[in-house]
Amino acid sequence: LKLAGGASSVMADWAQHLAGIKGLVLDISGVLYDSGGEGGGVPIPGSIKAVKKIKASGLKLQFCTNETQATREKFVEKLQQLGFDIVVNEVTAPAPAVCRILKERNLRPYLLVHDDVIPEFADIDKTNPNCVVVGDAADNFSYKNLNEAFRVLMGLENPVLISLGKGRYYKETDGLKLDVGVYMKALEYACDIQAEVVGKPAKMFFQSALREMGVEPHQAIMIGDDIVNDVGGAQQCGMRALQVRTGKYRPCDERHPQVKADGYVDNLAEAVDIIVKQLHK
Repeated sequence: LKLAGGASSVMADWAQHLAGIKGLVLDISGVLYDSGGEGGGVPIPGSIKAVKKIKASGLKLQFCTNETQATREKFVEKLQQLGFDIVVNEVTAPAPAVCRILKERNLRPYLLVHDDVIPEFADIDKTNPNCVVVGDAADNFSYKNLNEAFRVLMGLENPVLISLGKGRYYKETDGLKLDVGVYMKALEYACDIQAEVVGKPAKMFFQSALREMGVEPHQAIMIGDDIVNDVGGAQQCGMRALQVRTGKYRPCDERHPQVKADGYVDNLAEAVDIIVKQLHK
């Protein structure tokens, strides 16, 4: 596998160890498309075709996202309109997962989330809250709303803070945006508590994506743009992980002090080409 620009040895290294791979787990934002703008986002070149290619190859596929600015249905609808071959049950997302947890534990949340994700919580009792759920609330992260969440937590004997992911920032078409993790940390600090994370990089979240595919961790590869939450999270779950040089990727990610991806690729299309070629040798 000789590639231009001296990348061959690194590339070949992960590509040579693909025997037994049965499924791929893909991050969405920054891998399939960049969100924002008029139509809700712009596909990353080659990614629409890459998803079709995975499906045609016989590999299993699950999308694993921390997206909490829309319901899973609406999010999938948007991706379909952008041209992606994707259906709702192929997407592992935090809101449906957290609703199951809230019901199991009889938790009644104060929601600090984006308006567009509130329909996911329609069946959840929100009276007299005994926990706080924080998501990527964007403009709903006002002082007033954060302070209200803080007061709810401080009024509880056993405060429960659940965060839908813990990203630092993400990239939209008009630049970088602060993510939920920043506000999660603020509430942790104010209340001197630790949040429970539902979403990447939590092990249980990756495990539920693998369960959907019926694949073991060592049989799957995660492809994401976030070195810590996508790559690091997947590796801690026993999967291999590639980082794409799209989305929020920055060159310093390749020198990250704690996390080293199994491979770095320019984009999803390149990763899929290499994987599919190797598997059909």
